[in-house]
Formats: sequence, C-alpha cells, structure tokens
Amino acid sequence: MISLYDLHSHSTASDGTLSPAALVNLAVEAGVDVLALTDHDTTEGLAEAAEVAAGQAIQFVTGVEISVTWGGQVVHIVGLGFDPDNKALQAGLAELRTFRDWRAEEIGRRLEKHAIPDAYEGAKALSNGRLISRSHFARFLVANGYAPDMRKVFKQFLTHGKPGHVAGEWADLDRAVDWIKQAGGQTVIAHPARYSMTRTKLRRLLGEFQEVGGDALEVVSSSHSKDEIFTMARHAKEFSLLASAGSDFHGPETPWANLGRLTPLPDQVTPIWRDWPTHMAAISA
Repeated sequence: MISLYDLHSHSTASDGTLSPAALVNLAVEAGVDVLALTDHDTTEGLAEAAEVAAGQAIQFVTGVEISVTWGGQVVHIVGLGFDPDNKALQAGLAELRTFRDWRAEEIGRRLEKHAIPDAYEGAKALSNGRLISRSHFARFLVANGYAPDMRKVFKQFLTHGKPGHVAGEWADLDRAVDWIKQAGGQTVIAHPARYSMTRTKLRRLLGEFQEVGGDALEVVSSSHSKDEIFTMARHAKEFSLLASAGSDFHGPETPWANLGRLTPLPDQVTPIWRDWPTHMAAISA
C-alpha cells in the first residue's frame, strides 16, 4: 500500500547537490513510495529520474517549481503530474531561465563591486553550467570563507538590501498556473509559511490562486512547524484546496529537509493524491 509521498525535491538540474538518478536511489533507501522531482524552472532532470525509478520500488511523478512574483515578493508554485513535452510549459520555463541567466551575471557584478571577485565563475563551477541559482553563489561564498554556513550567507549577502541581492522578475501567478494546466498537471503553492506573509496577505494569495484554477497547498513541508502545518491545513480546508506534502530536499548536507521525513497530513484535509490512479503511469514521466 502506498503511504509515503514526497512531492517536492531538487537535483543538480537546478540547485540540488545530487543527480536525478542519485536522488531517486536515495528516496528508495529512505522508504519513499511516490517521489516528485521539482527543480526550479526546469524539467531537465525528469527523464533521468523516471528511467532510474522505473526499475525500482518507487513511483515517479513529473514535477517543477515555478518562480512567481506576487504581491511584491517571490512565491513558488509546484507543478505535478504534467506532460513535460508541452510546448506552452516549456516556452514559459525558457523565459524564466533567460532571466535567471541575467540575474546570475548581475549578482556576480554586484559582489565584484563589494570586493568579492570571481563569484559568477565560482557559482557556475558549482552548478550544472546551465542554471545558476542563489544557492550556487551561497555555496561559493561559504567555501571561500565569506560566511560560516548557508543560512548565514543568505542573510549577509543575498537577501534584500545586501550586496548580492537582485530583485526577481518572475512569472505572474495566473501564467504559471496556466502553463501547468495546459500540460495536464496540478498546481501547488509551495511552503506557504516560509513567505512570512501576514494572515491577510496569505489569504489574498490563496483566494487569487483558487480563482485562477490553483489546486493545492503544500501543508506539510520541512520548513513548517507543527503549528504552521495545522494552520495551513485550516487554510486549505477553507479555500477548498487539496493538500500536498514535500521535504523540499536539496541534498544530504541539509538534514533538516531529508527525503521522506515528513509529518503525516492532518486528517481534515484532502490529499492531492486522493484521485491519482494506483498505477502512476497516467501522471508520471
């Protein structure tokens, strides 16, 4: 019986530290029954992950995490169970990666002005060379002694008002949802408690998400406390949204976000997987 779902994870296709194949193998070891790979603004790792999963006791669901600008801040929308070959989806993701390319170069330029040379080249060397994220800059800065760890390096260099901060210009909420819908998938607001929104602003986001056809809220996340899980469960119930669960795993060096190490969904919510077929071929790669 399928019981452990982890529907939010990352690989070296974006800012994770394990290859898609290694990620699947680790998920199997961790006892995950259903895994979604949700790299940032790319589906590049899906084929490799699906191929490895096909020979093991795990079911694989296509995924992506789309960067959205809403209400003056960045919000992430996870897409699940879509056709990765859909042209509208891929065109939209290509737009976002074009901005990512410019942003990475601009972060490098800004850090250079603050006496941190070669940051762009260093971040690129730590990436797959095709998608360079803030996490790659953070790893470069930590490795070169500019900050003691990943959490502090973001606060010192990469958040608003800091030397390497570059404001995002991402997709509109309705466009991101539409891309996934056109590809036959479901949409989820990722780790909603992490956005530090007021209750009023979060409810406005949930209302707009519902209005544009959004499906679910990531109720269980490694970044959510127990109280936040139950708060998000109440929001999901009130806005008639399904509930999802994901670790937001990026690599074994972040033990607070391990694959499959998730609190069960609260009883009052409806899991996003409730109506998924027992055989996942219909929604997997």
